[in-house]
Amino acid sequence: MNTPAFKRLIIASYRLPFTVLTSEEGVEIRQNSGGLVSAILSMAEQLGQTSGAPFPKIHWVGHSDNPPDDLPASALENEAFVVHPVYLDPALNEAFYEGFCNNLVWPLFHYFPSYASFQEHYFKAYQQANARFLETLRGVVEPGDLVWIHDYQLMLLPCQIREAFPGVAIGYFFHIPFPSYEIFKLLPRAWRQELLEGILGADVVGFHTDDYARHFLQSVEEVLGLPLLDRNVVLADRSVLVDAFPISVDFQKFDATSRTRGVVAQRKNFKRLLHKNAIIFSVDRLDYSKGILKRLLGFERFLVQHPDWHNQVTFVMTVVPSRDKIGQYQELKREIEETVGRINGQFGTIGWRPIVYSYLSLSFEDLLALYTACDVALITPLRDGMNLVAKEFVASRYDHQGVLILSELAGAAQELTEALIINPVDTQEVANAIGQGLTMNRAEQSLRMRRMRNQVRTNDVFHWTQRFLAAFGSPPTPTRSEVSPALSEPVWSKIAADFQTSPKRLLLFDYDGTLTPLVDTPSQAVLAAKVRESLGRLAATTELVVISGRDRAFLDAMFEGIALHLVAEHGAFLRHPGHGWQRLTPPVADWADALYPVLREYAGRFDRSFIEEKETALAWHYRLAPTADQGAAELASRLRKIPSAVPLVVIEGNKVVEVKPALHTKGTAARHFCAQEAYDFVLALGDDVTDEDIFGQVPPWAYTVKVGPGATLARYRLAAQPDVERLLHKLAALRG
Repeated sequence: MNTPAFKRLIIASYRLPFTVLTSEEGVEIRQNSGGLVSAILSMAEQLGQTSGAPFPKIHWVGHSDNPPDDLPASALENEAFVVHPVYLDPALNEAFYEGFCNNLVWPLFHYFPSYASFQEHYFKAYQQANARFLETLRGVVEPGDLVWIHDYQLMLLPCQIREAFPGVAIGYFFHIPFPSYEIFKLLPRAWRQELLEGILGADVVGFHTDDYARHFLQSVEEVLGLPLLDRNVVLADRSVLVDAFPISVDFQKFDATSRTRGVVAQRKNFKRLLHKNAIIFSVDRLDYSKGILKRLLGFERFLVQHPDWHNQVTFVMTVVPSRDKIGQYQELKREIEETVGRINGQFGTIGWRPIVYSYLSLSFEDLLALYTACDVALITPLRDGMNLVAKEFVASRYDHQGVLILSELAGAAQELTEALIINPVDTQEVANAIGQGLTMNRAEQSLRMRRMRNQVRTNDVFHWTQRFLAAFGSPPTPTRSEVSPALSEPVWSKIAADFQTSPKRLLLFDYDGTLTPLVDTPSQAVLAAKVRESLGRLAATTELVVISGRDRAFLDAMFEGIALHLVAEHGAFLRHPGHGWQRLTPPVADWADALYPVLREYAGRFDRSFIEEKETALAWHYRLAPTADQGAAELASRLRKIPSAVPLVVIEGNKVVEVKPALHTKGTAARHFCAQEAYDFVLALGDDVTDEDIFGQVPPWAYTVKVGPGATLARYRLAAQPDVERLLHKLAALRG
């Protein structure tokens, strides 16, 4: 880790991450144990270790229920944080937080528009509350700071800070789903415009998933009419990066604590109390977005269709109290308890209750005991930004057993693909998944759980924090740089030692410009005999993957006889050794008709440029057209504005502009392979902008190498393609 690009880190969120305690002895701030607090503390500690001096205390601005007189400034500081409370009078806070935030934004953005309350005084209170946060920040922010703003309560704050402190770095993270434009445009026109302009005051805007980021970008384009370049919103004087940064959990904490004596003892106690039945477990905050009623109906359907499981399975369902003084939530609680009572009355016996229901907050030890005791975790929200319960469950299962049933409408479903993914409103699908989970053999459970644990371990909450801050050029993780260090002799010695001692190794390669030199005509890029020989020797002991923009036929011809994995057309096709090709994206005919005329126009304008028609992509090559660089940027911009029923991505590569469906990229392919096994050595090499997706998706400890000049996320650099050939030869010799 290098010295950070910012002087101090300032966090702004609605809630302070502390409990403020007042007593006769004075005032004490007690730090909560949330993932965000832990991640930021860890990041600060690592930065301090790197720089050789303690990282400056983090300043946290958030709302406090305590009156100002109860909180003397001298008490609001500990060894890591300085607290800056924001005081809102009760009437303002009620209209702002309970009104605009929780009675409008929350239901609307979770796709419950009928629950949303559109009241003008709510929005005025929202404006006033955000302005109060700015007032507090005026006394905190200094030049060189980075201000990181969190969640939907503070959408106006980034723009307000930008106007007050034009030079400060600003980040914004949205912790709930950002809905499609069809939902977002239900907001009054002036409100939606002000909210989007508020968020775009930030330099980096983060969401949990690619879907939410795309929804936001579409709303920006429709409401504000601003141009987009890839994931950047182009403003008059700057651009705003919009990207997905999936939040996670502290893997080591859940993994280690689950093994402790107290958790093990409580787990045994729970199993004894439940008569050693198979256990299904769920835990949720009381909220209509969690799908609790539909989940109960799915379990009821399972019991109807599988009488052989009566007296053999128990559904332990915990609902955590939340907003239960509000009528809507009181009614939901009543319906849940009536449904539980009806199911227990219909199927239960003197010695067996099908559902053990509790309305309480679990201790951390009890939660881990239930995570590790259950056979199936049933997590079925109707809409959820991420759902960290799913990741907590996976991180707790050090035994590599247990089955996760997960709603496809939770953000976590895009990462935990080895779960049984279900539609939460389809009670038959829920019932089928319960049956599949309860009968899944231990070998399949272990395979699925190992892959999910590897995903959560690699992408834990600390990695989330580092990735977000890296987008500013702060170095918690490798960032785009023109000066990545050369792969020197000491670095090579470390690579060689790790390679020789690692039992599970993975090497990822680009093709053009990496395994072969760049040439004027694509068909001339033929694999050299020495490279083939090195790859063949390496394939005997190491997993090799070539991730290329080339088509299937070309890659088949180049790598015939070498037992490696091939990814064609930037992730559109996948082939494992000894198997046929799998198509991962829709055919070109489904989306390309509107793009051909534009591509033909540019092929006609620039002599010696040409169109390459791939099976799932279109590419305009202009290596032989030296005056076409400006036209390439213009073409890319035009292609991004063409409406399409299929989400598309435009790639500006090395003398090529390519357009393809956005479902798969080189990065998703790299992430797929890294998640297959618990690799302890990963090396990735690439030369092109498209290979940055690979560098961004492999584990942060992997060796990533950029071939040639240019800004990169890679940790190291090789000067030219022949250096790759020498590196491969040296690696192959280590196992020779």
